[in-house]
Amino acid sequence: MPKAVTVLSRSSVVPAKESTIGGDLKLSASDLPMLSCHYIQKGCLFTRPPVPIQALIPHLKRGLSHTLSHFPALAGRLITDSDGYVYIACNGAGAGFIHANASHITIRDVLSPSDVPDCFKEFFAMDRTVSYDGHFKPILTVQVTELLDGLFIGCAVNHAVVDGTSLWNFFNTFAEVCRGAKRVTKLPDFSRGSALISPAVLRVPPGGPKVTFAGDAPLRERIFSFSRESILKLKNKTNHGADGELNAVEFLGKQANDTWKFNLDDDSSRVTSFINDLLQNVKVTERIKEPEAEISSFQSLCALLWRAVTRARKFPSEKTTTFRMAVNVRHRLEPKMEAHYFGNAIQSVPTYATAGEVLENGIGWCAERLRASVKAHDDGMVRKFVSEWEENPRCFPLGNFDGGMITMGSSPRFPMYDNDFGWGRPVAVRSGRANKFDGKISAFPGREGGGSVDLEVVLAPETMAGLEADVEFMQYVKASQCC
Repeated sequence: MPKAVTVLSRSSVVPAKESTIGGDLKLSASDLPMLSCHYIQKGCLFTRPPVPIQALIPHLKRGLSHTLSHFPALAGRLITDSDGYVYIACNGAGAGFIHANASHITIRDVLSPSDVPDCFKEFFAMDRTVSYDGHFKPILTVQVTELLDGLFIGCAVNHAVVDGTSLWNFFNTFAEVCRGAKRVTKLPDFSRGSALISPAVLRVPPGGPKVTFAGDAPLRERIFSFSRESILKLKNKTNHGADGELNAVEFLGKQANDTWKFNLDDDSSRVTSFINDLLQNVKVTERIKEPEAEISSFQSLCALLWRAVTRARKFPSEKTTTFRMAVNVRHRLEPKMEAHYFGNAIQSVPTYATAGEVLENGIGWCAERLRASVKAHDDGMVRKFVSEWEENPRCFPLGNFDGGMITMGSSPRFPMYDNDFGWGRPVAVRSGRANKFDGKISAFPGREGGGSVDLEVVLAPETMAGLEADVEFMQYVKASQCC
């Protein structure tokens, strides 16, 4: 099959200023397990800028150079010392920069099909590169690909060096610098004093660790979009049940906003009417939920997906299913880490249930299980995960090993559309081939904002067909996407 993209040039970009970080940056107990993962590949699709490409490419390279002055780790290399500890050497070796052309492809070509086109895999560098290779390959490579009516800026970055929070802070800063901002608004924090920094040594096999999933399995990939209104409807169903009954506090709040408000001067008949209405609409035996006990929009969406994928996989009722969520631990540790801590500060939180439990107990039950798992992941649990890893240092086993796993990554809270390089916000956000297997899901914010969400769903072809035919799931997907 002919390539969709032609590489026009390759170069190395070094920081405009020398690193001010004192010494090398030690990889943490959250970084080291990612050495067996592919480089993260994330990027933004833009309309064609009103600048000749001959002027734009040097401008973007200068912007990258200045951005690397604030993110010197991305221009360095991994090193392993004689004791087996792995560090980022901020040595100014440089980041990669690729200028590519795909001018026969339009924005409509890549966004119209139901399945994500394969050409996106060519919009990123470092294809199938394992993070351990950062010892001798760039930690970051930026690829700028021309389309007929657009431009794609894709970043491939070492997963043992960054998580999604760090990646999008870099991407946002890159755009900010290129746009001509006077100062960087969110500087990264390179401190290495948290509980994630461990004395344990990860022993790797000769030649380095390998990915733990098959990279050539047949897969389908789709973006399912959910509007703010659809997600609010789903959240209401998850919290209140199919009948939408409100608890007492919520009902009183609703009535306070209704047009027939009463006051102390009203006659007794109106007050009596209000009380009778309250009793008829509220389950008096229902426990009034504490504010923190409410199931979130995202947990509701995850529960919806968990049920639909489990149904599509046609498991027997006793089959164990697992829903894994990547959880940011920056705010969970005590003392809290800096919000812009640079590195991986994530842990994978599993929730288990049999297929029968998932499908028979309803969406609220599934969402509550997910909520409980995330809520329980406090400072003590974060430290417990680190301690267990220290007892047996190992790379993260990414994949769907028993056929019943769903792995949720990324986040709809990441500022993926806060990237204006000088000619407008992105049209879409997409990823490459990296770290994809049956059951790998990535959550993106919807372009329209307001709580809308896009799910990048990767499944076996027969499972995807089942998901597309799932009435419960598809009723919440944007109407234009329904099959």
